[in-house]
Amino acid sequence: MPAIIRTIGLRIVEFNMVAAAKPLIEPNAQNQYEVAVEDLPLCCPMPQMYLWNSHPRVYLPIEETGWAKCPYCSAEYTLRR
Repeated sequence: MPAIIRTIGLRIVEFNMVAAAKPLIEPNAQNQYEVAVEDLPLCCPMPQMYLWNSHPRVYLPIEETGWAKCPYCSAEYTLRR
């Protein structure tokens, strides 16, 4: 595992780089997503999605009804209980 070594004053500090366990999801690739309680608070695009080619992040209220729709891309989210 590569490490980044940085000198701060006379101290040397080492930071370990950790690779992401899951690959990023392409935003707007599908129109329906099933999300878990661990994904709350829900936002579109989700943190696991690429952001460079997507719309601004918007938080969606899904807790009460179990369903939400993004006003930008019309992606529908269903909460898995």
